[in-house]
Amino acid sequence: MKMTNEFNLFDSIKTGMEEAIEFSKGELKSAKVDRVTILPIRRYGKEDIKTIRQNKGMSQRIFAQTLGVSKKTIEAWEAGTSNPSGTANRLLELLELDNEIFERYSIVEHQATITSTASR
Repeated sequence: MKMTNEFNLFDSIKTGMEEAIEFSKGELKSAKVDRVTILPIRRYGKEDIKTIRQNKGMSQRIFAQTLGVSKKTIEAWEAGTSNPSGTANRLLELLELDNEIFERYSIVEHQATITSTASR
């Protein structure tokens, strides 16, 4: 999926390198400077993780499958006997910021059906 009209870090770095080379050769009188700041990774505790999972309306098993970890991992995180890695913390942060991120990118598809015993 290609994103348009958004900041592209790779393209920015590539352009910056090209401009830096031209600047060092004297081919440019000035060069644009872009500064990229990456926020520190937040560390999520057991209550935070449980709240995020419950806000998604997921069981521990489904949440584990969605994150690509085992159910035992989710159980341990929520019990506080182990902690998520940096990558898992960043993913939890994304989920906290955007509760619909998995659905938006079709990682999770939710289908509701109604069944009735009245017609039996």
